Amino acid sequence: MSYVITDACVGACDMGCVSVCPVDAIHGAVPERELRALSTAERAKRHPSLQLYIDPERCICCGACEPECPVNAIFDEGDLPSDKAWCREDNARFFAQTQQR
Repeated sequence: MSYVITDACVGACDMGCVSVCPVDAIHGAVPERELRALSTAERAKRHPSLQLYIDPERCICCGACEPECPVNAIFDEGDLPSDKAWCREDNARFFAQTQQR
């Protein structure tokens, strides 16, 4: 089991979850350093479709990320709403594609 970031993260990418993850399991398509250099408003403007993902292989299910998300985009895999079930595969696919590069 792991935590999953849903599409509610799109455009938000608050980064609070990244800061508290003890195993560095949360990443996005844009490097963290670049995102942190932008204000929240500027981040949303420059990267409107960006979202973060949790690596299901790295996640230790500590739950530290969930309360840090201001848009409630993070769920334990077992509590994922049924209409967001596809997000589980979306998170895994992001990391599978990243490893192939």
